[in-house]
Amino acid sequence: VDVDPNALRAFGVSVMDVMQAVSKSNLDIGAETIELNKVEYVIRGLGYVKSLDDLNEAVITVRDNVPVRIRDVAKVSFGPAPRRGGLDKDGVEAVGAVVVARYGSNPLEVINNVKKKIAEIETGLPSKTLADGTVSKVTIVPFYDRTGLIQETIGTLESALSHEILISIIVIIVLIFNLRASLIVSFLLPVGVLMTFIAMKWMGVDANIVALSGIAIAIGVMVDIGIVDVENIIRHLEMPGNQNARGKRLIQVIYEATAEVRGAVTVALATTVVSFLPVFVMEGAEGKLFTPLAFTKTFALLASYLLGMIVLPTLAYYFFNFRIDTRRIKNVLNWTLIITGVLIVSIWGIWPVLALTAIGINNLLAPRWPENRKHFTNLITIAITLLFAVYYLAIGWLPLGAHISNFSNYLFVGSIIALVLAILSMIVYFYVPILEWALRNKWTFLILPVATIFFGILAWQGVHRVFGFMPEGIQKTEPWQSFNKTFPGLGKEFMPALNEGSFLLMPTSMPHAGIEMNQEYVEILDKRLSAIPEVEIAVGKWGRINSALDPAPVQMFENTINYLPEFILDENGRRMQFKVDKEGSFLLQDGSTYNREHDGYRKLTRDQLIADKNGDNFRQWRPEIKRPGDIWNEIVKVTNIPGLTSAPRLQPIETRLVMLSTGMRAPMGLKVYGPDLETIEKAGIELETFLKEVPSIKAASVFYDRAVGAPYIEIKLNRPAIARYGMTVQDVQEILQVAVGGMALTTSVEGRERFPIRVRYARELRSSPEEIKKILIPSMTGVQVPLGELADITYTRGPQMIRSENTFLNGYVIFDKVDGRAEVDVVEDAQKFLKEKIESGDLVLQAGVSYAFAGNYENQIRATKRLAIVIPLSLIAVFMLLFFQFKTFTASSIHFSGVFVAFAGGFIMLWLYSQPWFLNFSISGIEMRDMFQIHTINLSVAVWVGFIALFGIATDDGVLMGTYIHQVFEERNPKTVEEVREAVVIAGSKRVRPAMMTSAVTIIALLPILSSTGKGADIMIPMAIPTFGGMIIQTMTMFVVPILQSFWRENAMKNGSKHIDT
Repeated sequence: VDVDPNALRAFGVSVMDVMQAVSKSNLDIGAETIELNKVEYVIRGLGYVKSLDDLNEAVITVRDNVPVRIRDVAKVSFGPAPRRGGLDKDGVEAVGAVVVARYGSNPLEVINNVKKKIAEIETGLPSKTLADGTVSKVTIVPFYDRTGLIQETIGTLESALSHEILISIIVIIVLIFNLRASLIVSFLLPVGVLMTFIAMKWMGVDANIVALSGIAIAIGVMVDIGIVDVENIIRHLEMPGNQNARGKRLIQVIYEATAEVRGAVTVALATTVVSFLPVFVMEGAEGKLFTPLAFTKTFALLASYLLGMIVLPTLAYYFFNFRIDTRRIKNVLNWTLIITGVLIVSIWGIWPVLALTAIGINNLLAPRWPENRKHFTNLITIAITLLFAVYYLAIGWLPLGAHISNFSNYLFVGSIIALVLAILSMIVYFYVPILEWALRNKWTFLILPVATIFFGILAWQGVHRVFGFMPEGIQKTEPWQSFNKTFPGLGKEFMPALNEGSFLLMPTSMPHAGIEMNQEYVEILDKRLSAIPEVEIAVGKWGRINSALDPAPVQMFENTINYLPEFILDENGRRMQFKVDKEGSFLLQDGSTYNREHDGYRKLTRDQLIADKNGDNFRQWRPEIKRPGDIWNEIVKVTNIPGLTSAPRLQPIETRLVMLSTGMRAPMGLKVYGPDLETIEKAGIELETFLKEVPSIKAASVFYDRAVGAPYIEIKLNRPAIARYGMTVQDVQEILQVAVGGMALTTSVEGRERFPIRVRYARELRSSPEEIKKILIPSMTGVQVPLGELADITYTRGPQMIRSENTFLNGYVIFDKVDGRAEVDVVEDAQKFLKEKIESGDLVLQAGVSYAFAGNYENQIRATKRLAIVIPLSLIAVFMLLFFQFKTFTASSIHFSGVFVAFAGGFIMLWLYSQPWFLNFSISGIEMRDMFQIHTINLSVAVWVGFIALFGIATDDGVLMGTYIHQVFEERNPKTVEEVREAVVIAGSKRVRPAMMTSAVTIIALLPILSSTGKGADIMIPMAIPTFGGMIIQTMTMFVVPILQSFWRENAMKNGSKHIDT
């Protein structure tokens, strides 16, 4: 309802009269019921406004018996609500909507349900036939959908998990070298994983990237129980008198073998489970992220223990008791293998045929071997099984890439496994002579673990912390500086960034920018972003919707940028392979070819290519774009527009987490507190200037969010003038609010829809201060007084947004780190720099002003403080379990020493990852650093979770060996030093093989994770590195534990102790 002030004056009515008439013209009532002819009727008075005419005919007052209607003093029409935001897609304005999931719901399930609902309502969306006959229809097109991210992250981990299981089976077959025993252990692994999934379903743990990572890092530990049990069963069966054990005798042998190691296995499992208790007590974002991992890892370990206790001995009895004594039955089974291989050729290809046929033929030829070579049949069967398993691992893993032949990938995978196993086997082979020498030269050998621990501490803390006590003169020398540069210490951050496949650009315009200017800015941004070849879609939002979920001013932009994955992926997030010719050119559906090297960059879709499982992956990025950071650099270049601020590198999910926890639109920032906005802004601008000088901060990213700067038109009332006309302040303000701002007085009810009815002056009568001065204010005497007579109208600056926290006004200075620096280190550098400037007097803050760093830094500090308490407690719990097993403090300390060695190994591996020379070579043109994702890994919560996982398994080999050493000492009761050493060597030689086997499986099984490249790998790899490095170095405990045991018992013997309580 646009009121005409001249008509108001002519009819002698006021704006308040019009408002009252509008309110009274829109009313439905209920008047109870009446009964007619024994029927009850509900009485309703229908008075809702149904059309514009209903409002036009509403009476305001009566003058000379003539009603004055709203149409006499105002124009009634349809109009838009006030606009405070907009959406733009690739430079074209669009209408957008947001779906908010309920708390605790499954995101993928919500997305799928939304897609189903969209499909339901699409048929009813409006359409229009254009003049040329084209039908234009409203469509709903998702521009941000997490389905791809979820599928790809799960796909990445599923691939790594399946490769882990397969590589573990291969290692088991090689190390045990007994096909029946290998099948027993290999069978337990997938069954244990399935039991873990059942427990996850029962406990309501979703299968996300972190939850499945718990299974991935537990794979190596899950097979430990089976390896130790089966190896001991085989060793007992090889003893004289047990070689042909059958029936009850076999049951007795299996019982004795498993009982012998059950205590050590139980303690080893208990220490692994207990060590993960710190993850359960994490809080905040890290608690929500890693608690599912703690559950799945615990489920996996308990499942493996139950299988090892119940299923493994049973399977061992049936497998080792089973004999085929009739040659005819053997021939039938062997021919069945051959026929089965032929039948499944259409499913699995030629390789299963060759494998099963070869095994069948080998078994058929078994009787032809001489008696002294009968075992060759078993060796050949194992070799065929290994070749087949390695081949399927290679073609599934493809570590060298799909463009390299399967045979080359096969050789590479086989070589890696063979190399690691050869090194570990050499340790087993030379174990006894090395141990005998070490027992004679204990102090010399112990230098190695002590040096390793020192090296690990140096890699963790850095030279400047370890040797901070050195004189300043020495620290300034060139050799010392070089030493400090080599060991700077590990950087710290809250969490490694998950590659989401999208960026969120959040620049801001100037505080005075209006709707039209901001709309132009977003349009320009989206057009420039869409022009980047790697960008799939760019959707920009300015301002906000009328919702409490989105409190953004019109000067704030959010540009969602979805970029293409590096390679074309299928629906499950796995890389697709496409047909290529002999020259490596891709064959297209139209019959042409495309060669990246000769034809230059070209964007192709999967529909233009020909899918081929033996083909090559198609890379969608330009050759110069190597990583997502390069795409971001392209974004920064094209979005450098005058009038817009820069923005830190952000991703949609990451941004939501940061903004919910800190309120800032950056992972790092400074909160400035003060008594008023002007003081805060002055301090914020000063801090912005100094932060740009910090070397580890990107100067272009530093920006203080201006709180003051929005232009205001203020109407200052002249109270004496108001009193002179007999008015009150409220009388003037109400008219002003209605005339300029408009006021929604009632609501039009149209079915399920509700539309506000508002009263306001026409646009041309309120579009400038001069027109506002002409607004008529009725006095008590009926005189209409122009607003200009009652108030002064001035221009001024005011706050664009008022922020407060903990009852204090505040402002934000946001910034971003330079590449290669850790978040916490950058904040510490900035803290130190600002402190120096304040102490020197260069930076002077006014009274009442303070500042505090915020962002992920706060989360890291909080998480570190909690871990600093719970990790020592978990280590104490591990020590107590060892104490319950070995009954003495000394023996428990000896086995606990493995934690420190493994701890050092984890930090050494993290240090190696930051060295440019580590694995700096290529094979078949593939850089090993790229294959194994070698880059600087900062010390984050994810890395600490990896260390927590390492702490639990670091003592396993020592417990296994130490338990048997105690058993040997109880049996032999040595009296002399030589007898002590002899007992230690005997015990060590009996347990080094299973200990080395468990370590080998854990180490090699992590290789698929370390070489993962898909989304989610940036979370998995930091968790796997500490375990990988720690378990490599932890093999040293197979010497350290026996040496310390011998050292302890020899000293006790020399001191006259006749008995050592074990």
